[in-house]
Amino acid sequence: MLENEFERLYFKFRDNYCKNLFSGVDEKDESLTPTESYCVEVIFLLDHPTVREFADYVNISQPNATYRINSLIHKGYIRKIVSERDKREYNLEVTDKFLNNYGVKATFNSDLMNGIKNKFSKEEVDLLEKMIKKIVDEIMV
Repeated sequence: MLENEFERLYFKFRDNYCKNLFSGVDEKDESLTPTESYCVEVIFLLDHPTVREFADYVNISQPNATYRINSLIHKGYIRKIVSERDKREYNLEVTDKFLNNYGVKATFNSDLMNGIKNKFSKEEVDLLEKMIKKIVDEIMV
């Protein structure tokens, strides 16, 4: 049944995300806590949000968001950029340090894509790509 198979797929992605969320946690001052990993991931996915947009998205107060952002800046995972729209605001941007770390954690996706390309025909891969685009568009509605 489609619903069951889609749920299995979704759980596999969630499982991978949860494993990776804790994988970088160690005793070093610059490692990210799971909460910090989640916050920097949200900032990445929101694509240059303001502090307010980030706070609203994760449903926390602006002072709490500022505290978390300052910790991520101190650890070198994000930076503040003066907003072009309103010079009194800042947009948040992930750094190369995050992108390099994020890329390492994305090996699951890379391995999955390589497996799909090796196990399916070109026509099946093209069809899957079209279907995924439609699914993403449906989710965005």
